[in-house]
Parts: sequence; C-alpha cells; structure tokens
Amino acid sequence: MDPNPPEHAHHTLEAIYRSESRRVLATLIRLLGDFDMAEEALHDAIVAAVEQWPRDGVPANPHAWLVSTGRFKAIDRIRRRARFDGTLDDVADQLQIEAFDPARWDERHFDDDRLRLIFTCCHPALPREAQTALTLREICSLTTEEIARAFLTSAPTTAKRIVRAKAKIRDARIPYEVPARVDLPDRLDSVLQVVYVIFTEGYSASSGQSLTRADLSQEAIRLGRLLAGLLPEPEVFGLLALMLLQESRSAARVSAEGDLILLEQQNRLLWDRNLIDEGKALVERALASRRFGPYTLQAAIAALHAEAQTAESTDWSQIVGLYDVLLHAIPSPVIELNRAVAVAMRDHPAAGLALVDAILERGDLRDYYLAHATRADLCRRLGQTEEALKSYQQARSFAHQQPVLRFLERRLREMQNGK
Repeated sequence: MDPNPPEHAHHTLEAIYRSESRRVLATLIRLLGDFDMAEEALHDAIVAAVEQWPRDGVPANPHAWLVSTGRFKAIDRIRRRARFDGTLDDVADQLQIEAFDPARWDERHFDDDRLRLIFTCCHPALPREAQTALTLREICSLTTEEIARAFLTSAPTTAKRIVRAKAKIRDARIPYEVPARVDLPDRLDSVLQVVYVIFTEGYSASSGQSLTRADLSQEAIRLGRLLAGLLPEPEVFGLLALMLLQESRSAARVSAEGDLILLEQQNRLLWDRNLIDEGKALVERALASRRFGPYTLQAAIAALHAEAQTAESTDWSQIVGLYDVLLHAIPSPVIELNRAVAVAMRDHPAAGLALVDAILERGDLRDYYLAHATRADLCRRLGQTEEALKSYQQARSFAHQQPVLRFLERRLREMQNGK
C-alpha cells in the first residue's frame, strides 16, 4: 500500500474514476458475464476504495484492486440473493472458483478486455442502432439522455435499446472475445461502421441548431485511437486518419454566428496542421500495407484536400481516380455524388451536372438534400438560374439542420436578387 496522505488517495481515485473506470468495467463485464452486475460491482468497488484508500493507502495496482474488490462484492451480492433464489448458488460458486490474481494483472489485461468489449457491443447479432447506443454507453460512458439527444430519439427508447442489447448478449451467450483472425475482417467492419456513425453524427449533426457535436466526434476519435493502439490493422488506421483529417477542418467550417462555410470558402489557415500531419502519416501507413479498404481510400481523398492551398489547386484528377476505386469497392450513390463534384471541378460544371442528373433520374438520393444542393450549385455556376432556384428549394425541403437551412435560404435570396 502507498503511505501517501489521504488527500493523495482521494485525488488518485478521482483521476482513475474519470479516465479509467470504463477499463475496469470492461474487465468486470468479462469476469461476471453481465453488464448490470458489473456496473453494480464497479460502484461497490469505488465505495470501498473511498472508505479504505485514505486509511490504508493507495494499492500498488489500483486498477487490479478495483477489479478484485468489485468481483468479490458481486459474489457477496449473488450469495445474498441466493437466499431467495437457490439457483444463484451455482453462479456464485462458479465465480468463486474462477481464478483471479490481482498481483499478476497488468495494463495489457485491461486493454485486452476493452477490445473484447468493443467487439461485444458491436456484435452483428445486435441491431445497428443498439450497437451504437451500447458502445456510447459502455465504452464512452455517455448517459442515456446524451445518446438520445445525439441521435434524435427519446431517452426511454434509447434505454430500451440498451437493455435489450444487454439481454441479447446474455441470453444468446455472445462471447466476450476478439474474433479469430479468419473472422476478423467481417467483425471489424461492424466495429468501424459504428465508430464512423458516431463520428459522422458529431461532425455533421443530422438536425438541430448546431452543425456539429464536438463531444461525439471527439469520442469517435478517442475510440479510433484506442482501436489503433489495440488492433493495428490497416483499415483501423484508415478510419482514424479519415476522422482526423475531417476533424482538422472543424474550426473553419462554421462562422462566428454558427453559419455553414463551404470547403472552397474556408480559411485554410484555420485547419489544424497537427491533425493533418497525423492523418496523412496514418494514410501512408495504411496504403503501404496494400491491405487497405474504403476508409483508407476516403482518407486518401481527404488528405489531397488537406494538402491543397486552394480549392482550385486541388489535385482533382487524382481525387476522381480515387473515387473510381472507391466506387468499385463499395458502390454507393453518395460516393457517385461526391465523384460528380470532383468531375465538375476537374472538367467543367456541365460534366458534373450530367452525372448528378443521372443519379437523381434513377430515383437515388431523391430525398437527400445534398444531392439537390449540389445540382443547384452546378446550375448556378452554369448560369441556369431557374433550375438552380428549383433545386435549392428542393434541397431546403429535405434539410433539417438549422445552419444548412440558413445557408440555403441565403443562396435563394442571393439568386432571387440577381447576385
């Protein structure tokens, strides 16, 4: 035990609780096999630490102490409940038998458990919205109310998703483990999709007063860094690079009044060069592996934007080529739309407009405001005022984000006034 004064014990415990409690929880979930039981055990261990550490000193391995104490507290809880439910005796006996030696527990064990928990929260047997909610709750420690606000659902709905996901994991006996190497690509893709969904909602909120939700984008980047440290796969680096490169522009994307600023009009001096340098290095590392996928390709496109001094000097030919490769890997009308913008910049607005019209004529992206806003901008650049006004009005009908709506209204006023 640490002979330092009680104040040191309080400060140490506060620091561990703020930054490390989810690591302890991940191990308790694996040991106890139940999310709610692990939450109770963590709470009991913290209460015990508040009582004992100021008196006895901080343990040599605080994390292991909390896990060991939480585990024994859980066993005690189960034995008390067994007085009313005899079937719980077997559960308590099994937990008592399973070996756990705090003296042999190091940081790697905690990291391994966090990785196991991420894959468990993102298991394909769970609905995608449940994967996202459970990941934010158990890995990122967001409250149910915060998750509900972020994804425009009610707190009771979010709580039900989390409860059902936990029950599914328990009842289906979904294992707390990292998939075998042969199964890793498919399972990792699910994890990366969830992390990117979280980032996307933070980077460009689906609705509301603000363009961004910095808390969510930062949580996603934190998850990306965690994954990159625990599982150094090329596409993990690719996703982290993509998030860093997109996040690097955050200070330039919104005016002081909260209005949207388009990429070509952003003050590139405000872009975060540290995030750009880190992102570019990760892109190069992923590309060098020759085992990269869609996230790395998107990150490579973002890196080309980050390198350009102006929109006009961007290497649009290379960006179009990367979109061609990306479309082959994951056909998507949204990627087609992005490619059309790049073609318009490389060749001529008319070339881009023809591609956008083809997408809309197929019925794809009919309700996607960005498709209509893109068409409107290309028509505006071509001097097709009536068509531009019509498309801006359609874009406005499908937009839900206040900064976007204000931007579209401003464009409509400018065009109606002949500017």
